[in-house]
Amino acid sequence: MQTDVKQGHLNQSGFFVLGRNRVKGISFFGSGTDGTVVLFDTASAPVTASVTYARSGTTVTVTKTAHGLSTGAVVGIHFDSNTSQSATDGNYTITRTGADTFTLTDINSGTITSTAASYVSGGGRWLMTYEIDATDTFSNAPIIPGEGVLATQGIYALMTAIDSTQIYYG
Repeated sequence: MQTDVKQGHLNQSGFFVLGRNRVKGISFFGSGTDGTVVLFDTASAPVTASVTYARSGTTVTVTKTAHGLSTGAVVGIHFDSNTSQSATDGNYTITRTGADTFTLTDINSGTITSTAASYVSGGGRWLMTYEIDATDTFSNAPIIPGEGVLATQGIYALMTAIDSTQIYYG
């Protein structure tokens, strides 16, 4: 039986913990509007300001002024939805197409017009995304089976329209 499980609590986006840990479970409380909690494995806050994307087929084009990334870099990325559709959150190898744009190949296909995204790079990874409906303000997500989800750098929660989030980690 594991006895070293700890709990972290946030009322806004931020770090639960830095360093190597495993996410064991999560719960969150919404604000009465549709909300999202995205967990990243990172030692620095995700890039969120003025990041947009569009998808055509399986090609996703991400736009961020002076992103500084190179072809072959891996990003952990969360895509906001647009008309109930979004590209697939995950960890992708990118192709730099310009100083302000890069592309990646989504595992799914479709057409999405411009909407927001958030990402980490430099060894950071996307871990998981939870969404909450405006009518369901509280969610106890299932306990994560096995050893949990490994984060090697730190556990950062990006919260949109969420009043609080708790994780269990160890």
